Amino acid sequence: MKAERGKFFFGGVHPHDMKSLSSGKPTERMPIPDRVEISTSQSLGKPAVPIVEVGVEVKCGQLIARADGPISSDVFASISGTVEAIRDGFGANGAPEKFIVIKGNGKEETDFLPPITDPSPDQIRDRIREAGIVGLGGAGFPTAVKVSPRSPVDTLILNGAECEPYLTCDHRLMLENPEEILRGAEYLARALGVRTVIIGIEKNKPDCIAVFEKYDRLKTVALKKKYPMGGEKQLIYVTTGRKVGIGKLPADSGVVVENVATAYAVCQAVEKGVPLIERVLTVTGKAVKEPKNLWVRVGTSIQSIIEFCGGEAEKPVKAVQGGPMTGLALASYDAFTHKTTSGLLLMTKEEASADEPTPCLNCGKCSDVCPMRLMPMNTAFYANAGDFEAAAKYGGTLACIECGACEYICPAKRPLIQAIRRTKAELRKKK
Repeated sequence: MKAERGKFFFGGVHPHDMKSLSSGKPTERMPIPDRVEISTSQSLGKPAVPIVEVGVEVKCGQLIARADGPISSDVFASISGTVEAIRDGFGANGAPEKFIVIKGNGKEETDFLPPITDPSPDQIRDRIREAGIVGLGGAGFPTAVKVSPRSPVDTLILNGAECEPYLTCDHRLMLENPEEILRGAEYLARALGVRTVIIGIEKNKPDCIAVFEKYDRLKTVALKKKYPMGGEKQLIYVTTGRKVGIGKLPADSGVVVENVATAYAVCQAVEKGVPLIERVLTVTGKAVKEPKNLWVRVGTSIQSIIEFCGGEAEKPVKAVQGGPMTGLALASYDAFTHKTTSGLLLMTKEEASADEPTPCLNCGKCSDVCPMRLMPMNTAFYANAGDFEAAAKYGGTLACIECGACEYICPAKRPLIQAIRRTKAELRKKK
């Protein structure tokens, strides 16, 4: 079925995608690490609660931390071995996290869930929850919640846009595992009770579009190369023409959106009983010797991943976990992958701006490119003055999707996303 053309959405930017560094690199499987440090904060919501103790033996796929409430996710051992420690530490964003440290025994003993044949909608929803699957596009929202919407839905959209520069992990997954992605989408559709399945893919991945055009079990939509095309509300509009209002959920417009990697994980959980213990991530940037797309176990050290890619080609100006627009700068390589870690970028001075910010020019470019039609300059102005209520009121901060388009376009190099995140954090504290 020939791909349809996606619609136009307001705002957005056109950064150099830099995907050629790794897009031609087939996925490799990184050797099983000798030790992993697995955070209990593996979703958008509350951290999971450890259910193992120091000294116990665990198998790969065994539950080691139980979800604490619906907006949380179960956490599993990603290797077999001994629980060496349960320690407090910090995530890449500086927030405190608890880590379960497992020293491997080299045996790769597994404790997976039983496979399910011809599952019912309830069985699929239960399996997604039991496997600890979260959105793998970056946000990490528990998938079990998304497939149990309060509003009736009629459409499932697979997000294959991968609009974030540099990242190519979804690109490779779509090329190499289209059948698993499609079967995972069909399980999701069955759980939701919908028949319409759409996949949106940016036009800078014509090989992926060609792969999915061959299937008549879903509709393929070719999307203009534009950031943030993969934003949930933007993707819904360009593929269906439906709008999601401020403060509303996609399900309120009859739609659920899932990343292609999430669909793959659902397929693995249903057909093989494998919980979410690994994912594909992209290691790239001109400061790494060998850019790669890698299957990596959750809790693998950043340092070991970079060493597996040949180490540094030169000293990076900035190291980022995730993509350059929405990722988090790393203070050091002493960090560990999460379920949502989609990339590691080692950026040279040529790639990463290190300019000091200057006063706002009042040019309005940040609002011109904001896909949510907000006023980021107002958020920054009032946040810097410490008036966070005014920042939210006059900047529209709570509707911000934190895509980073405003900061990318700002000629004064203002830290706009930092101001937005700070405003949201301060308002959460007051609530």
